[in-house]
Amino acid sequence: MSTSNAEQTITLWRPVGPTELALIEASGMRAFPPRLPEQPIFYPVLTEDYAVKIARDWNVPASGCGHVLRFEVFRRFIDRYDVHEAGGREHLEYWIPSEHLADLNAAIVGPIVLVKTFP
Repeated sequence: MSTSNAEQTITLWRPVGPTELALIEASGMRAFPPRLPEQPIFYPVLTEDYAVKIARDWNVPASGCGHVLRFEVFRRFIDRYDVHEAGGREHLEYWIPSEHLADLNAAIVGPIVLVKTFP
C-alpha cells in the first residue's frame, strides 16, 4: 500500500482472471465490472505481493491465467471501509459491497494499470 497526491489517493491492487480483465479493458481501463450475483463483495488488496499470490495461485488454476492490476482511488472514498485480514497479516484487503462498486469506480483516479500476467 502506498499513498500519492499528498495523501489524497491510495494505491490498491486487484488480481483478476481473463474474463474480468476483458471487461476492464472494454471500459478503457477505467472501471471494474459489476459483480456476479454470487459475488457480494469486491476485494481490492493492499499489496502487490498479495495480488501476485492470488493471481498466480488461484486465478491461473481456475481460469488458465492471472493478472495483477494497480489502481489509485481517492482516500475519502476508501476510508469508509475497514481493512480485513484474510488468513494472514500480509493478506490485507478491503471488503466493498457489490452495490458500492459504481461509487468505487467513480473514485478511481487515472487508469487501471495491468502490471503482471501469469500464463
